[in-house]
Amino acid sequence: MREIIFDTETTGLDNRSDRVIEIGGIELLNHFPTGRTFHVYINPGERKVHPDALAVHGITDDFLKDKPSFAEIVEDLQAFFEGAKWIAHNATFDMGFINAEFARLGLPPVPQEQVIDTLSMARRKNPMGPNTLDALCRRYGIDNSHRTKHGALLDSELLAEVYIEMIGGRQAALGLGGAERVTTVVEVEEVDITALARPRPLVPRLTPEEVEAHQAMVKSMGDKALWARYQ
Repeated sequence: MREIIFDTETTGLDNRSDRVIEIGGIELLNHFPTGRTFHVYINPGERKVHPDALAVHGITDDFLKDKPSFAEIVEDLQAFFEGAKWIAHNATFDMGFINAEFARLGLPPVPQEQVIDTLSMARRKNPMGPNTLDALCRRYGIDNSHRTKHGALLDSELLAEVYIEMIGGRQAALGLGGAERVTTVVEVEEVDITALARPRPLVPRLTPEEVEAHQAMVKSMGDKALWARYQ
């Protein structure tokens, strides 16, 4: 199963007028990172980065001046995501922007069944919250100390670790993924056992009738019975 953990950064919060300026993605195959990544900065054209958004991700208008437009990177984006699940934290936000960019180019939206929202997953698992990416990193013991600003690729890397922890993917993959069942036959040799005598016999707990019944049962088992040899 192929999945892409991804994140976007944008000029603001309104996908009708704001634009995507960064996309980062991490490829997972059977819940394990393959090492393949996708990362691009995008020139939003005439749209300027809102000051509130700038405070979050630190991506400036000047930095984006020489970056490609969304139309110039869309084929590479589609090729990287082709056939995979799109997985994001608060996917409604990210997919709203991605699909708005696709619509501007006359491209169809990503089908809803191809999208997994890790925020919804986290809320089901931890209904009392908080369920921000930073909070989930703390909950699952993932080091996010280097996350001083939001960044699409860095956040995707952190989310990939969180996602794997939430689904128990490491344990499932290590224990079951592609494993073959192996049956081992072990031959056991008969061992000569020497019973040690107690220095002080135990007080009998059986009645003479119970002892007699037991001896009759052992005798019925034949001479090779273990009890017959060591009683």
